[in-house]
Amino acid sequence: MLSKFAAVLLAATMSFGLAIAQEKATDQKAEKKMEARNPIVEVQTNLGNYYLEIFEKEAPIHSANFLAKVDSGKYDSLTFHRIIPGFVIQGGDPTGTGTGSMGPDRLADETTKCPPQVRGTVAMARSSAGASNCQFYINLGNSTRLDQQNFTSFAKVVHGMDIVDKISAVKTGPGDKPLEPVVMLKLTRVDKVPAAEKAKQVKDTPSQK
Repeated sequence: MLSKFAAVLLAATMSFGLAIAQEKATDQKAEKKMEARNPIVEVQTNLGNYYLEIFEKEAPIHSANFLAKVDSGKYDSLTFHRIIPGFVIQGGDPTGTGTGSMGPDRLADETTKCPPQVRGTVAMARSSAGASNCQFYINLGNSTRLDQQNFTSFAKVVHGMDIVDKISAVKTGPGDKPLEPVVMLKLTRVDKVPAAEKAKQVKDTPSQK
């Protein structure tokens, strides 16, 4: 009788231990998935909002530079000063002229693990001196030729590309500068694209019949 009770107790103990181990493994898996998740940045503009996924692992230098400026509010209230339909929209210049900077340092090139320059990807502008520390652009089309010129894709638009296209359609003047300011009102890190934004896009998308 005692032996049977001991066997039942042992089985129960083993079952409980297995459940604890499984729960721990599930928690560790969830934590690992959370760590692997890339940051999401909400970009609020006077023409609507779009969302960026930041490639921290593929472009750690450019990503850290961009996120630091987002967190400190340095991009808030700046404009898109250069818009070329079918090519790029470019912003992040504190002077709004395309010649400004946020410091003397240029960013090191990171091209080994970065995705190609295709529609929706984001990269820092470049000059002969190297990559800008503040000015960035969003590709409106596929511009893979830029991959051969050390441009670094450090992010991509994951929601709101229709807003980016809307920005690209504004009227421009000399130097491809918008005649009416297109303003980045505020950039903020978020956990995910809000459901309301996703629903808005579905509602605003014309049905195809």
